[in-house]
Amino acid sequence: MPPPAVFLLGPTASGKTAVSLVLAARFPLEIVSVDSALVYRGMDIGTAKPDAATRAAVPHHLIDVVEPTEAYSAGRFREDALRVAAGIAARGRVPLFTGGTMLYERALMRGLAQLPAADPSVRAEIDRAARARGWPALHAELARVDPQSAARLDPNDAQRIQRALEVFRLSGRTLTAIIAGEGRAPAPFAALTIALEPADRAALHRRIEERFRAMLAAGLVEEVRALRARHALDAGMPSMRAVGYRQVWETLEGAAPAATLEARGIAATRQLAKRQLTWLRAMREAERVDCLRPRLAEEVAGRVGRFLETRVPWTGGSAA
Repeated sequence: MPPPAVFLLGPTASGKTAVSLVLAARFPLEIVSVDSALVYRGMDIGTAKPDAATRAAVPHHLIDVVEPTEAYSAGRFREDALRVAAGIAARGRVPLFTGGTMLYERALMRGLAQLPAADPSVRAEIDRAARARGWPALHAELARVDPQSAARLDPNDAQRIQRALEVFRLSGRTLTAIIAGEGRAPAPFAALTIALEPADRAALHRRIEERFRAMLAAGLVEEVRALRARHALDAGMPSMRAVGYRQVWETLEGAAPAATLEARGIAATRQLAKRQLTWLRAMREAERVDCLRPRLAEEVAGRVGRFLETRVPWTGGSAA
């Protein structure tokens, strides 16, 4: 029997962090971040990273793993997550995987498909087309050959659009078909997966608006300025393509007016949430909970408690 694990997944602003802290205080859990932006050191405000006091009170893993100049992949996440989970299990505890990067969850639970290696000439050809026509036009091209991949990607997500088109041109098969058709490694965990999804999408949008405005008030622009001063960054790096950071970068470069920063950041975050919900809907194994309901943490804790009762020798009470 694989070791147990709990997955708490959901779109941005769905309340994952607050619920995970309640769960970790109540059960023998340690939090493992499933977030492609939280891995970067110094990117704190725009990622809503748990502060030092929170991380000191509750064990957190896979936060502040690399510098913003480095790349971090789903494959590396899988390796790191399996290593961290083994350490958690050795302590007699259970990993609580929390976040919204669903590709990381899929890589961890299903393994990674064997994709064709990168081809510099094909990438250069795609980049030339993007300079001439723009990434939204390349996104539209991807939508014609691989609509499922296109639906998950922002029209300006150059890195992922480029890779999906590259895979198609090299193999003649879509990224979606390759991922669906490849053999999978056995799931490394016996998992309870809980998806936090809003019954009212407009209410989630209001949360997103409030959250991004709070990030700006907390100094998101200043944070990006400091990162640019500290590191040799460019707009193509995955760290600076993260939602919020990309919009601030455009403002600091003069590519977009400062007056539109709030609106652009909110719109991009809404699009991110839409893509995250698309991923979640495809997870048939997930137990779905309305993230807007009162006493959300209590509802989720009840499900987690019932799951752990049959899998962990635990007598209840505090996790401490």
